[in-house]
Amino acid sequence: MSEAAAPRIAVIGYGTAGRVFHAPLIHATPDLELAGIVTANAERAAEIGQRYPDVTVVGDVATLLARADEFDAVVVASPNGLHAEHARAAIEAGLAVVVDKPLAASAHDADALIAAARDRGVALTVFQNRRWDADFLTLRSLIDADRLGRVRRFESRFERWRPEPKPGWKRNAAPDAAGGILFDLGSHLIDQALTLFGPAREVYAELDPGYADSGVDDDSFVALTHVSGVRSHLWMSSVAPDLGPRFRVLGDRAGFVKFGLDPQEDRLREGAVPTGADWGAEAEDAWGRLGAGEAVEMVPSMAGSYPAFYREFAAALRGDAPLPVDPADAVANLRVIEAARHASAERRVVGLSGR
Repeated sequence: MSEAAAPRIAVIGYGTAGRVFHAPLIHATPDLELAGIVTANAERAAEIGQRYPDVTVVGDVATLLARADEFDAVVVASPNGLHAEHARAAIEAGLAVVVDKPLAASAHDADALIAAARDRGVALTVFQNRRWDADFLTLRSLIDADRLGRVRRFESRFERWRPEPKPGWKRNAAPDAAGGILFDLGSHLIDQALTLFGPAREVYAELDPGYADSGVDDDSFVALTHVSGVRSHLWMSSVAPDLGPRFRVLGDRAGFVKFGLDPQEDRLREGAVPTGADWGAEAEDAWGRLGAGEAVEMVPSMAGSYPAFYREFAAALRGDAPLPVDPADAVANLRVIEAARHASAERRVVGLSGR
């Protein structure tokens, strides 16, 4: 890669993660080139040809990595259980790697990937895009400005109403498949809690199925006690007929309550191009409220910015900035997930080192 050339990025997988998030965001980033996509699905390959006619499409990871000299980085957007395998293969090929969350199916495997990337001298980061949600950016700015005072409790929810289960690999109950809602939506909720309030020292969880004969968790609750003293209460569900607030954050001077999800995912699903001054903007009726008692004000939402992840990744590849997400954060996330699974199975609070 010459200094003037935009890094050439290949995406492994063209399911929801690759098609909705990674390919559009990379394609819209001026400092990156969407150069390759791996899919064995003929219909998806045809769609790629229509949407990205200049992109090379190959049917498997081995074929892609046999042509590793044509690329500078790989995005792993395959099913969770394949993340570590595909990331390691790309690292061994000498390519920088972005892995969709979770980084791996276990903290042990994630640590091994970090060591492999360090030994090979390549960049490794994790796509924790919900750090660039409008509501999260707004809440973080309020905390940084000390608008709530000392935060005592952080309540966060990703809830959906799906009376029937959605089929697919996320329903795979095998331990190394990283299926279930804790690995899916929980990876976002835990990452946001740790980003805001630091490491956890105790974990309690209730991981429950929501459908008949379900082998995975569909309706789950995780409680964290952070080293900082903050308590995080996190709900994730596919079977919630009535949705709670996205955030309810209680400080010793004020609280912040916000309903509804960031609009970026829906817009990407609709095929919108993630550019323009209004990208990530929330309507006024979606703003959160801040206050105590009857003294309440509506807080304009900051614009969400999933494109910022790939702008920061491009800058990191040039050596101009750190990676957008430290992979060590993903290991901490996985340690909480593992503790939550133990806590639920053993009906007890599980302690962490707090590191």
